[in-house]
Amino acid sequence: MRNVVEIECPPELLIGLHANAEQFAERIKREAAYGLFRDGAISSGIAAGWLGVPRATFLLDAMRRGATLLDDSEDDFRREMGTA
Repeated sequence: MRNVVEIECPPELLIGLHANAEQFAERIKREAAYGLFRDGAISSGIAAGWLGVPRATFLLDAMRRGATLLDDSEDDFRREMGTA
């Protein structure tokens, strides 16, 4: 099943971004995927699948965009070390 979401944007927005509607839609999709992952609303696997990229690629890009992958808590450390 495929879901399509429509949004309105003024032509000035596309002109200002030097983008056509398809390019803008792809940008919005990408920004939404990273934002939802950063907020903890979706997993990296779901976000990567939505964008059609490998999960490792998504995680590297998410880190470059400032996403925190671990909270650096003791629980996270134990989980990563396999001692939890």
